[in-house]
Amino acid sequence: MQAPTISSGDTAWVLISTALVLFMVPGLAFFYGGLVRSKSALNTMLMSLGALAVVTVQWVLFGYSLAFGPGSNWIGGLSFLGFQGVTATPNPTYAAALPHLLFAAFQAMFAGITVALFSGAIIDRMRFVAYLTFGLIWTTLVYDPLAHWVWGDGGWLRTLGALDFAGGTVVHISAGITALVLAKVLGPRRDFKRVPTVPHNVPFALLGAGMLWFGWFGFNAGSALAADGIAANALVTTHAAAAASLLTWSLLELFKSGRATAVGVATGAVVGLVAITPAAGFVTPMSALAIGFLAAPVSFFVLHYRSKTALDDTLDVFACHGVAGIMGAVLTGVFASKDVNPIGADGLLRGNPTLVGIQVLAVVATVAFAGVASFGILSALKLVMPLRIRVDAEVQGIDLAEHGEEAYHGSDLSDLTGRRTALGDAVVLSASELRGAVVRSA
Repeated sequence: MQAPTISSGDTAWVLISTALVLFMVPGLAFFYGGLVRSKSALNTMLMSLGALAVVTVQWVLFGYSLAFGPGSNWIGGLSFLGFQGVTATPNPTYAAALPHLLFAAFQAMFAGITVALFSGAIIDRMRFVAYLTFGLIWTTLVYDPLAHWVWGDGGWLRTLGALDFAGGTVVHISAGITALVLAKVLGPRRDFKRVPTVPHNVPFALLGAGMLWFGWFGFNAGSALAADGIAANALVTTHAAAAASLLTWSLLELFKSGRATAVGVATGAVVGLVAITPAAGFVTPMSALAIGFLAAPVSFFVLHYRSKTALDDTLDVFACHGVAGIMGAVLTGVFASKDVNPIGADGLLRGNPTLVGIQVLAVVATVAFAGVASFGILSALKLVMPLRIRVDAEVQGIDLAEHGEEAYHGSDLSDLTGRRTALGDAVVLSASELRGAVVRSA
């Protein structure tokens, strides 16, 4: 039997793609960080970076082994603990032309950003330590088994024929459902719907969305695990779906309010990127346009419906990732074509309605598993540590309470008075404080 040979071209592309997916994490930090109030900007951004660090350590120690190690239909084994046996030699089961180490590193980025995604549901109120602890346990008990089901050798959904090119079910549906559970269990912010909670830096959000769009080429096209035609197709379909969704979202806003907002443009693009993720390597560019056009209105209406409820999914992670991920997974079953990817399958439009049923089954299994497991983890975690910050800390701002830092200095009168002010506070300077401030500034 001939030993697998490493392809320098494929290796170079996946090395770049791994870096591109890593680049999505600070992109997400800017996207989320710009959409929140200034008093929680640092905590929001740190939740993205912290998740990457915790999950990477977990991945090297045992996460990769549970997800991709030889095991049962439900979970991998322990043969890759501590990356034992994960070397520069290719693993033909997953990527015969790449160093096994590179495949494992590429997958590590997916695991890390998945935890960061659901952080958008808990803005202003979850303790940083509790969030990281939950992320560690969740990755072990939810993400790793899901990755094995869908992508692992012998995984039951993979064996069944479910298609998920780059993480529609494993990453986005699981993160969206988990966000829903987190928002429900934690409850809303104390000032939810009582005070304005407008984004503090929309340019940050636009910058973050641009970084995500750029990095998503590595996320989707890199999932071809080769520098070939399927990777090129995935890059084009990713771009087309994002553009179609952005345009559709903007038209919906124009129709609803007469204005296309910058936040809406960024959100529409992200929804399109999410929706095409499971299909990117299985559908044509025309099908990608259709997926973008179809996913945007569904997420749009779910987002606006959520805003009328008492559920405080702060940055609408469920509407943007859960709903768009479900749409993308089901539409993969409609539009998939073996002309695009011979190792995929034909979908409904190619005379194979069975694939839609398999995709729906994969969605239902992911929703049920991620929802129940996330609720169980949170319920257990509540028994050993508080999940929320204190009321006074929430009013003061989670940045100061959890990190002892604030995003912006010198932007309000607190520098003159020496005490913090919160939104809605009346600011009164005494004569002595004013004299002191004048002296300090002289």
